[in-house]
Amino acid sequence: MCRLAAITSDKYISPLENVLALETMKEGHDGSGLGLVLKNLGGEFEELKKYPIMSGICSKSGVKILDDYMENHGFYLQHAWTPKIKHVKGITPRDYYFARVYDYPKSYKDKPMLEKEDLLMNTRITLRKMGESDESIFVFSFYPDVIALKEVGDPLELAEFFSLNKSNLCAKIIFAQGRQNTNYAINLYACHPFFIQGYCSMTNGENTAFVPIREFLMSRGFRGYIGYNSDSEVFTHILHYTLRHLGFPLTYYKDVITPLKPSEIEKRDDSEALKLIKQSLRPLCIDGPNMVIGFMPDGTCFMVQDSKKLRPGVVGGIKGKYALMSEECGVDKTIPKRDKSKDIFPMKYDMVIISPQAQEVKIWNQLTG
Repeated sequence: MCRLAAITSDKYISPLENVLALETMKEGHDGSGLGLVLKNLGGEFEELKKYPIMSGICSKSGVKILDDYMENHGFYLQHAWTPKIKHVKGITPRDYYFARVYDYPKSYKDKPMLEKEDLLMNTRITLRKMGESDESIFVFSFYPDVIALKEVGDPLELAEFFSLNKSNLCAKIIFAQGRQNTNYAINLYACHPFFIQGYCSMTNGENTAFVPIREFLMSRGFRGYIGYNSDSEVFTHILHYTLRHLGFPLTYYKDVITPLKPSEIEKRDDSEALKLIKQSLRPLCIDGPNMVIGFMPDGTCFMVQDSKKLRPGVVGGIKGKYALMSEECGVDKTIPKRDKSKDIFPMKYDMVIISPQAQEVKIWNQLTG
């Protein structure tokens, strides 16, 4: 199984907090990888929030390819960050880990954000495809105010490898997952968390409904629904499809992935809408067992279970800082001084929703809506 550690805060925090939480849950993950996604960045990125940030890994030849492509397409490099790599036994460093801040091409500066988002996504996908055959280019994200960092190895050792204890890298929302993909071939694109156009999620579990979900998403004609090196990436894409394309509120994400029984639907005030959703989006229903943690473009964070409730999950904290973790010991490590009686262990009908800046926690119940 995987172990997940998410923190949302009204103050900037270090990703080392997430890694240390993962370490307390080490019996639940195999130490084969680390994925980090940071949103609402501080430090040297705090004044650069309006610019898109490309994060990934390149070989020496890949850097030249990437530079040429970006220059030829009108992207102007504003700032570059690279971690200070420390030699750690058992981890083979790649040539170049990066987070690069670009200005938009002149022709896009006055475009609406939706068009900019499509430009960024298409650029990311094009570069990904250019580097896939020889692994010369990995691009995990290209979006304003977001950085992704991923590598194979033990999370605590990778924190040392990336010198996270000495880095000024920080953010107000940080997601971390402690495991590489084990259902399929190991590939950095299979490492959680997954991100697309402002939406992010990570999952603990096994998506036994992966194939019909993947086929439905790929049939939508949207270029971003590709890859699927992990069976969990579809959860991010369902979130994106439900909210961005269909315009549904966040709570309907729960209704899409775990639809109610007909007798339960009748008790909801929006029963007619739910019937149509269940009928038209049935291929997106998950079979579990899965626990999903995610965030939205505005910084809202959530945790949701599938109907089987066979994967652990807990939310706890104080106003201004909440942890969404696979296990209670992870919350203890991150926010020890809290009222533990208020910890939330969401069940199969629950969606825990934390507002931006970690100001409020709500439990939305699917039965009552």
